[in-house]
Amino acid sequence: MKKLINKPEDVVKEELEGIALAYPDLVKVHFEPNFVYRADAPVKGKVAIVSGGGSGHEPMHGGFVGVGMLDAACPGAVFTSPTPDQMLEATKTVDGGAGVLHIVKNYSGDIMNFEMAADMAHGEGIRVLSILIDDDVAVKDSLYTQGRRGTGTTVLSEKICGAAAEKGYDLKRVAALCRKVNINGRCMGMALTSCTVPHVGRPTFELGEDEMEIGIGIHGEPGRLRMKLKSADEITEMLALSVIEDPAYSRTVREWDEAKGEWVDVVLQDPPFKEGDQVLAFVNSMGGTPAIELPIVYRKLHEICEKKGLKIVRNLIGPYITSLEMQGCSITLLKMDDEMIGLWDAPVKTPGLRWGT
Repeated sequence: MKKLINKPEDVVKEELEGIALAYPDLVKVHFEPNFVYRADAPVKGKVAIVSGGGSGHEPMHGGFVGVGMLDAACPGAVFTSPTPDQMLEATKTVDGGAGVLHIVKNYSGDIMNFEMAADMAHGEGIRVLSILIDDDVAVKDSLYTQGRRGTGTTVLSEKICGAAAEKGYDLKRVAALCRKVNINGRCMGMALTSCTVPHVGRPTFELGEDEMEIGIGIHGEPGRLRMKLKSADEITEMLALSVIEDPAYSRTVREWDEAKGEWVDVVLQDPPFKEGDQVLAFVNSMGGTPAIELPIVYRKLHEICEKKGLKIVRNLIGPYITSLEMQGCSITLLKMDDEMIGLWDAPVKTPGLRWGT
């Protein structure tokens, strides 16, 4: 294992210390429990947005804290969910009186701990709504989930909903928007190599020199199939067509019902893409992919979208939701409307994403 670290057990702590020193105008870092929060938090009268998950996916989530995006992010240990006390303290710190939205990726530990934190926050008089992101079309269930994993759409929802909160949307309206983003987003990834978790010290899985894994998860979970290495165009076509042609399906998510004061099951309809749709195209590096390779993927994705009658109106290309040093990529398509386009274009100023400021 070759990594720019000191001790494996100190990786997350020292990363957070570095973030605090590098971006003092944007964020502050709280330790024990660990979370990153906006330097100007709480913003009175603004809905606060909190997300989090295991470390190792940087810049998600801590790199997206700041104006126009997240108010706080809770980093767990590498590939390990943050704890309820992290989420509760982050929620309390950034609550400006308008309520807090939790954006939760569909991983069992994240769901359980965010639910516990939301319950405790409700007990302290803080209004919290939670929206689950489950956009990965690769597998229906995985080692970490019941249902689809939460992947690339997470980043897009944090940006769009962060802009909405900045513009003054109330809590229910921000939550409804986040639900819409999730329903209209789809993602699929692949890996050319494994990654190595620092405290484990060996690759999470083995891939031959001439092999690749299609549909891999961001923690190295098995994907849809393992096969011989293909060209960039062939790989892009496999991922893009899986995303575009994914069939509509119904799914049930748990959300907090303020009127009933309890968690309820909500059935959502997930429509597929159709000719004439406007989309945001997101080509993401899994962490170790050279920057020269991502535009090659985007080039083919653009061609496929044109053939399918999808109009790319916005794009994002780069390492935004990673899996340590894994080589590979993911493709996310998000169906956009005028509201979402305007919110995407709104100013954002975070360590990992910024424009218009």
